[in-house]
Amino acid sequence: MKRLITGIIASAAWLLLLLAGPFPLFWLVITGLAAVALNEYLTIALSELSQRIRVPIILFGLFPLLGAYSGAPVGLLCGLSLALVALLLFTLSRYSSLTLPFEVISRGGFGYLYLGLCSAHLVLLMALPQGRAWLLLLTAITAASDTAAFYTGSKFGRHKLCPAISPGKTWEGFLGGLAGSLLASLLVRHFFLPEQSILWICLIVLLLGCLGAAGDLSESVIKRAFGVKDSGSLLPGHGGLLDRIDSLLLTAPVLYYLLYFQTGLCLL
Repeated sequence: MKRLITGIIASAAWLLLLLAGPFPLFWLVITGLAAVALNEYLTIALSELSQRIRVPIILFGLFPLLGAYSGAPVGLLCGLSLALVALLLFTLSRYSSLTLPFEVISRGGFGYLYLGLCSAHLVLLMALPQGRAWLLLLTAITAASDTAAFYTGSKFGRHKLCPAISPGKTWEGFLGGLAGSLLASLLVRHFFLPEQSILWICLIVLLLGCLGAAGDLSESVIKRAFGVKDSGSLLPGHGGLLDRIDSLLLTAPVLYYLLYFQTGLCLL
């Protein structure tokens, strides 16, 4: 019940933001959520860092989102470049006080790619023509897949999908997730993207559905490497924020570049 209530509240807030929130507010919320996710990641991967060291590392990791406010990929890349340079200079300046300086660079830099770069694509998607509709489609794919996979896997799961990484996931749950995301996506297409062909939507669902499962497993690899079960306790019944956005981190960039090249924005 706790999981269901949390899911309903979070989904309602997200849909309200997508449908009615102005672009600056959307950017601000995504940036705030990325900061929370980065903090969860650093707590897992660099648990020995003090708060004084962790705060600037988190702030540098938000530079890609700052660049994404321009709505152009070049702004995002500028932000990412600045973040990596800032991380290196900061590590050099605090070298003598850091226990594991190379781990700060390598794990912090990966965090910027995994969380800063990938989450910034949500902002780029919002800046696209019909950006809100495409974000609704991405939400439908991700949320419906997670929910359908959870209940299908719990009821019918027999065959393990990837037991070495996540023993609880099954092929039945994965296929149920794909079916759920397809149904939800066709509903979004009917009301918000009627000009898009059903075949194109089905191909997007198939690709992003598989990537979403890979995103889920990728986060499990990180948690397993550091011996933690959840990334945090922010969302009762769900774990941390990172546990809920792991699928979006891979699907958002891929959907953005599918649309970027399909619509010819790359030629502008």
